Amino acid sequence: MKALILAGGFGTRLRPLTLTQAKPLVEFANKPMVMHQMEALAAVGVDTHEVRIGIKILFSSETEPLGTAGKSLSLARKHLEGDEPFFVLNSDVICDFPFSDMMAYHKLHGKQGTIAVTKVEEPSKYGVVVYDEEQGLIHEFVEKPQEYVGNKINAGMYILNPLFSTLFHKVPAPLRKRCSRQWSRLSQRQPTLSSSSQQAGGFIGCEVILWSKHHSPVLIDKSAHIGNGVTIGPNVVIGGNVCIEDGVRVQNSTILSDTIIRNHSFINSSIIGRKCSIGRWVRIENECVIGEDVVVKDELYLNGAQVLPHKSIASSVPEPVIIM
Repeated sequence: MKALILAGGFGTRLRPLTLTQAKPLVEFANKPMVMHQMEALAAVGVDTHEVRIGIKILFSSETEPLGTAGKSLSLARKHLEGDEPFFVLNSDVICDFPFSDMMAYHKLHGKQGTIAVTKVEEPSKYGVVVYDEEQGLIHEFVEKPQEYVGNKINAGMYILNPLFSTLFHKVPAPLRKRCSRQWSRLSQRQPTLSSSSQQAGGFIGCEVILWSKHHSPVLIDKSAHIGNGVTIGPNVVIGGNVCIEDGVRVQNSTILSDTIIRNHSFINSSIIGRKCSIGRWVRIENECVIGEDVVVKDELYLNGAQVLPHKSIASSVPEPVIIM
């Protein structure tokens, strides 16, 4: 069985994190997003056997951006030849990947394609799928509708028959498969924070000082160092080789790998990028996003700041602003 992961795009809605790293490689719950997908695919038999997760990876590159579906399938067509259906995934989707259920449904209805949809509270932010509830046949896709047409959106997961890749523009729209499980497309800061916390179910792989406090859910890489009197959680992810010094408080936040948070700082509702150095007695809150390799000096306050990579912050940022 094969799968096509669509990994194009510039990742603009995840900047500044994607200014130094491709969006599929941005860590989610201490693992690159695309790795979550590949492991889930391998678990259901996507298996050309190679590399450490047991699948063979082939790359099909565009010389210029050509859109999501038709051109991508055309470029990858030679890799998708055969008799079996294949999966297609957007690379920015994280969920528990109901691939087995999707494949069973696909074989049951016997049509050329299946698409997973999921229910959202604010459909105006997404592409809405309008379909027949009884037959499952899709009538149309409405991108970011201004008026209510439905609340089921494209979940970014498909199953297609081999014929589909060669006749993409000629076959009817695929049937749908409702995705009722936890789903998130990582394209904005707040969903990234909340989705990571939903994946973090407890304390994982970290030796910590006994008098440090943790409030579940937290996910801590086993290589992280946690100092004395530290309070972590709830809803915190701490990446590999992170150093949290004494007296630090972290809640509702993600700290990416190789970052140091120095003594008595406070991080709330923010993302701290890779290889950052956060000084002593610093307060960072209100959905700050700190890019890679940023230095924040001691005793500063950052409120809702978006800081581009490789910056040195020497003064407080009391109002939300982009620091370039």
